[in-house]
Amino acid sequence: MTAGGPRGAYVVDVRDGRIGQVVECEGGRVRLRPVDGGREWDCPPEAVEEAPVGEVLLARVRRINQEGRLP
Repeated sequence: MTAGGPRGAYVVDVRDGRIGQVVECEGGRVRLRPVDGGREWDCPPEAVEEAPVGEVLLARVRRINQEGRLP
């Protein structure tokens, strides 16, 4: 994938396997937001690949389940 993909695309950081949504591509870096919550991180564009749809859905379901838990 070149330049990290379009804003909003779901990608995998191949360095550690995390799935993120592209927030911005600027200055030789790609800013990613985790699908299942947490802190954003920077990734070099050459280290991202398109995320499998099934993996994105699993991450989104995990996030929804976490949000729905009662204290």
